[in-house]
Amino acid sequence: MKPTPLGYKGVLVASLILGSWLGLLTFLLAWYEPDWRTPWPYLLVLVQTHLYTGLFITAHDAMHGVVSPHKRFNNAIGTLTAGLFAYNWFPGMLAKHHAHHRHVATPDDPDFHDGEHPGFLRWFGRFAWNYVTVAQVVLMAVTYNGLKYFFPQPNVIAFWMVPAILATLQLFYFGTYLPHRGEHAPENPHKSRSQLRHHAWAFISCYFFGYHYEHHDQPYLPWWRLWQAKELQGR
Repeated sequence: MKPTPLGYKGVLVASLILGSWLGLLTFLLAWYEPDWRTPWPYLLVLVQTHLYTGLFITAHDAMHGVVSPHKRFNNAIGTLTAGLFAYNWFPGMLAKHHAHHRHVATPDDPDFHDGEHPGFLRWFGRFAWNYVTVAQVVLMAVTYNGLKYFFPQPNVIAFWMVPAILATLQLFYFGTYLPHRGEHAPENPHKSRSQLRHHAWAFISCYFFGYHYEHHDQPYLPWWRLWQAKELQGR
């Protein structure tokens, strides 16, 4: 697919995700009284997890410059959404993510396993080691203690902390582990694979990021156009 002018579409989509995440989180922390004997609070945890994932996907699109055509504004949105996702630092992640694209599935790929432990847990441990910093852990701890001073502690844990952890696992599983695990054909230049075409599941699972070959092949496409690229593949 050819790139098309972004206009304000990327900013609008980013604002929708950011506003939904913030609005639901505010409600869940300040007003919601969960009844854990019903399915509703568990469903809300999953919804908030999906919105957390959306924050990171927005930051990821900003790394490729496809949130806004204005570089400073694009990077500002990336910095904000990455920071809201467990205090990730956008400039540092930017360099590592582009290294992933340049050296995908090689020893120079910061997202890849160490070559000896390709299993999910070991790989995830290396992935976290490459990205999580001491500053993040300290800031998360400070924020947690601040939030529980103002809001019920169970709500803070269930709707602020747990969705961030689940979203991290979701992003790793659908955006790194499944696409890059195992062997890839020599003619596959991106050493990536895609999930089967099922747009509803692709959106729910990881904002179409499971269409990963298409992303590596056309990194100038925002997440909300990846389904179109997959459609052209016809599989």
